[in-house]
Order: sequence, then C-alpha cells, then structure tokens
Amino acid sequence: MDRDLDRLATAVRSRRTELKLGIEPAAKLAGISKDTWKRVEAGLNVRDTTYAAVDRALRWAPGSSEAVGEGREVILTESPAGEESVKISRIPKRELERLLGDTVQSAAIATRGDLTATEILELNRRVLEGLRERGVI
Repeated sequence: MDRDLDRLATAVRSRRTELKLGIEPAAKLAGISKDTWKRVEAGLNVRDTTYAAVDRALRWAPGSSEAVGEGREVILTESPAGEESVKISRIPKRELERLLGDTVQSAAIATRGDLTATEILELNRRVLEGLRERGVI
C-alpha cells in the first residue's frame, strides 16, 4: 500500500509542536539527523527504521507512522509515574476493531483453511459483537 506521506508529515509536525519540540531536539530524541527529520516533515520518503524512530520520539506506539500514512489513527503511549520503561497505549476504538478483525481472520485462516470468506466475515462480526456486549470495545 502506498503511504500518504503528506498526511504523515502533517501529523508529525503537529505532534512535535504539541510536545513543544523544535526540529533539532525531536531529531535528537529519535536518534536521527535534523535533515532526516526535515525530510519526514516535508513528506519525503525515508527508511522504515526512521519512521520507527519518529514514533518513539513523538511518544507514539510502534507502527503509528505507518498507520497514519495508511489513513489510520495514531496510537499514543504514556508512561506511568516513575515507570519510564513501561509504556501504556490507548488504542482508538476503530483501530482496535480493525486489529481484532484482522487477528480473527488470520486465526480462522490458519486453523480452518476451509472457511469461506462469508464464514470468516460472520466470525469477525460475532467476535466484535460479543466484545461490544461485554463492554470491551
């Protein structure tokens, strides 16, 4: 899938500003050069490892840059007081439903390769419905 690098650039610039970081400090947090950071904010392609570094610097969950580039939402992380090595992510409901659906589909295919697409969709629907009824999502 092609990434929408302009959408990602806007999100990165917005989050950096929200965190009150200049380009140089943000790049330093990410462990990349300020020129590479500028490429990200200009909507230019960079290595996948760079996007992972940007995720860490912006306190986004791993894979968030990729998600934003694919039109999905950012997942923020936070650390409980005094627990910098612990990261908590709040996954938006729509993203959680997508992740759960993808997982159910993968599991269904891996364990029951004979299920039809319609049966897999019904399985997804029932799993999500059950989780909604229980207040999980």
